[in-house]
Amino acid sequence: MSHPANPYLEFRKKYLTPLRRSENRFNNWLATSITDLVGTMWCAYAFAGLALISLPAAIRGGTATLISWIAQTFLQLVLLSIIMVGQKLSSEKSDRQLEQTYRDSEELLKISDAIQELLRKNTDLTSEIHEVVRSKR
Repeated sequence: MSHPANPYLEFRKKYLTPLRRSENRFNNWLATSITDLVGTMWCAYAFAGLALISLPAAIRGGTATLISWIAQTFLQLVLLSIIMVGQKLSSEKSDRQLEQTYRDSEELLKISDAIQELLRKNTDLTSEIHEVVRSKR
């Protein structure tokens, strides 16, 4: 009697296929390209430079104009790219951890199968030993 492979391994092979690409590849490419461009520290530096061009006018406009410039121009423009960089780094770390967990889980399922096979062999050998002992009585 052979121990069948863990059914979850077969389920994963059959149903948990890699994510399919969306039908609209151009939109996906465009969105990814823009995100990759804007989500860099170099883009944050460029946005900061662009925002600083209008700083003198904001200072001349008074307190309300300066606060508006800080909130609407500088923070939104520059922090957008910086936040995207941080999210990208966090996402990459999370993806690495997820991939390692996936590999570990697969190995544990294989180890579980090996243990089941060893237990089956142990049971078979124990049965043979009992047979030999019974036949000698």
